[in-house]
Amino acid sequence: MTKIYTKTGDAGQTGLVGGARVPKSDARVHAYGDVDELSSSIGLARSLLDDADLDGVLAQVQRDLIPAGAELATPFGARGKTAALEPVAIERLEGAIDLWQAELPKLDRFILPAGTRGAAALHVARAVCRRAERHSLAVPGGAPPAVLAYLNRLSDLLFVAARIANQRAGRGDEV
Repeated sequence: MTKIYTKTGDAGQTGLVGGARVPKSDARVHAYGDVDELSSSIGLARSLLDDADLDGVLAQVQRDLIPAGAELATPFGARGKTAALEPVAIERLEGAIDLWQAELPKLDRFILPAGTRGAAALHVARAVCRRAERHSLAVPGGAPPAVLAYLNRLSDLLFVAARIANQRAGRGDEV
């Protein structure tokens, strides 16, 4: 049986793709850790939603976050050793945003991140996504541009998804 624990991180260091060891407080570790938390937040939101359309898009987002996190865990000089986030992933987000926005009333005021449990969880995921984006900007050598664009667009998708979840549940936006 393979054990899940390695004990190699007991002293506060972790390994990156390519074998380099860095402190767990490294900016890169914060960035890909936030992406992991983001995927978990989306998983929680999925468990609270009863909408096959939203679930399908969010499941694909979780799959897209795997190569995004791997790219963030790869030092600049070792890039190319992991699967890259495909540009079509950003196009999928934009397509879903456009489709869902067509269902929603125009927004001309700020809204509270509230509503159904699923919508509230999507708002939390959106906030985690914004943090992941901010921390990705601090990655040594720079984060891959596709990852930054994906995270930026994903926060928009999560905002619109929360509004859609509320609307489809018969709840409007809380201004």
